[in-house]
Amino acid sequence: MESMSWLEGADSHASFQLDLSCMLDGELDEATAGRAMLHIEDCPACRVFFDDLRSQVKLHRDVADPDRLFARVAMLTGADSVHAQAEAIDLVHRLATVFYQLGKSYVLAAIDPDFRTRVFEAAVPVDQTQSHGRGFVDGVLMRGKEQSGGVDWKRARHTLNGRLERIQSPLEKGRRLLEEAVEADPSHEEARLYLAFLHAHEGRAIKASQEYRRIFESAMCEENRGHAAMQLGKLHSGEEDYRKAIVYFRWVTMSGLTRRDDRFFGARFNLGKAYTMLGDMERALDAFRALLDEHPDRVGEVAKLFSRAPKLQKAIESMSGFPERLVALCPELFAGASTEGDDTCGGDPSGGDGIEGEAKEQF
Repeated sequence: MESMSWLEGADSHASFQLDLSCMLDGELDEATAGRAMLHIEDCPACRVFFDDLRSQVKLHRDVADPDRLFARVAMLTGADSVHAQAEAIDLVHRLATVFYQLGKSYVLAAIDPDFRTRVFEAAVPVDQTQSHGRGFVDGVLMRGKEQSGGVDWKRARHTLNGRLERIQSPLEKGRRLLEEAVEADPSHEEARLYLAFLHAHEGRAIKASQEYRRIFESAMCEENRGHAAMQLGKLHSGEEDYRKAIVYFRWVTMSGLTRRDDRFFGARFNLGKAYTMLGDMERALDAFRALLDEHPDRVGEVAKLFSRAPKLQKAIESMSGFPERLVALCPELFAGASTEGDDTCGGDPSGGDGIEGEAKEQF
């Protein structure tokens, strides 16, 4: 990926890239700014860094200033009424979210009837959401907005009012609804994540991997990038390609998601497991210790992850001195901590519950 290319040269060009960052903030004197600009003329890595940084600054300024954002939308769309365009975008996204929430509920119910009680973001009640969706679509039609966003709102109403009832399989209902969500709003990241999850569940690993990779490379929401990265790591681990899995699990830890969002605590467990499977005891121990340091309240759940990972246990026992060092480094795992835990733990289709699966939901 292009973003990785400048990261690889970050260490050797760190001082110049710091100057470039300061220059965008207006904190660099003229002479230093001149030297920095000369450097990026000759250094492709720093030039890519500067372009990426400038794009991010523009984006944040636009988001922070609604007038700038509306002006940019108007420039891109040529719309006479920016507010009308913004309203259309919002309506379409809300419709896609209704389809997504219903689709998610049907998928989870079909895969595991008890699954819904263990998710991070509880699956919505189907009847209530379907009723809400019908009212929302009826309201759009009554206001004469049936042309909004290029969506066939009458077809959407028909889907919510009767078409679903003719589909017997909950899994197929879920698939149709998720496809409707993506058709209405192709940028709806959560719906695309769930479609990829469904592909993986049904054994279409290549298709799932392709979709997760697209989400990882393009998602605006960092949490959704994290979910995609966890799933990619899980898929590669399932193929015993632990080196590729490590790339994605490390991205989650290096991005800071494991610190900012406790749901991603499983990334460090998966990282430690992958290093163990590769025979790298030192890195595995570091990962397990970092997991406990970063998430001290998860000790019981971490113990459960170990107990439910026989391949990991076997790999640890096969390496001389590993069991003893693990006990010495992570004594809280063996100090009589309860392994009953709470079934709302950080497992998920993103592999947070361990590399091999028994996955519960994380997005």
